[in-house]
Amino acid sequence: MKKLVVLTGAGISAESGIATFRDAGGLWEDYRVEDVATPEAWQRNPTLILDFYNQRRKKALEVAPNRGHEILAELEKQFQVTIITQNVDNLHERAGSTRVIHLHGSLFESRSTLNPKLIYPISGWQLNMGDKCERGSQLRPNIVWFGELVPMMEVAAEIASTADIFLVVGTSLVVYPAASLIDYVADDVKKYVIDPKRPAVIHVPNVEFIEEKASTGMENMKRILLQVQ
Repeated sequence: MKKLVVLTGAGISAESGIATFRDAGGLWEDYRVEDVATPEAWQRNPTLILDFYNQRRKKALEVAPNRGHEILAELEKQFQVTIITQNVDNLHERAGSTRVIHLHGSLFESRSTLNPKLIYPISGWQLNMGDKCERGSQLRPNIVWFGELVPMMEVAAEIASTADIFLVVGTSLVVYPAASLIDYVADDVKKYVIDPKRPAVIHVPNVEFIEEKASTGMENMKRILLQVQ
């Protein structure tokens, strides 16, 4: 099977009803990113942060995967598909994808504020003050906030470098380091970018653009991929 490596962003989840901050002028559900997605914000007001992510988690549980997610899962029948996602929801997994790397963490995991290697699943939608790790420290969302290192980046870069086909869905390729993953793909590998607004990746060779939203773009992409497998 050919290796299909897919980088997904907020655009694919937006069609399921998951809000993105970039479409709201730097706001995320009416909050400034600096107030809900930085280590400094956590130090200032952990209760606000926990409530904010509780609401995001609750919302994520209420929505369903869309056709874009479903097609990526279906493609596992013909390709060895690995999804590298910037999204923190679990819609890829719920659609049936089995190899998903979360670059920016997961809404459905917590981690120790004392030892970031202590990670725990969250059942339900609430994580509260007083919820502690086995070593007694407060748990925080296992989300990679702005200003923090992206621990899965090296793994993702290695996977991108082995792609036979590289697909970008629903991301404007402006959030780094995730946006640099396309640079790890070999020059002779075919690359496809699905996004209604054409990202500026002109410097990358062998790219074809599909200027559509994720769900309809993936329908077209599936037809193309089944012809080249």
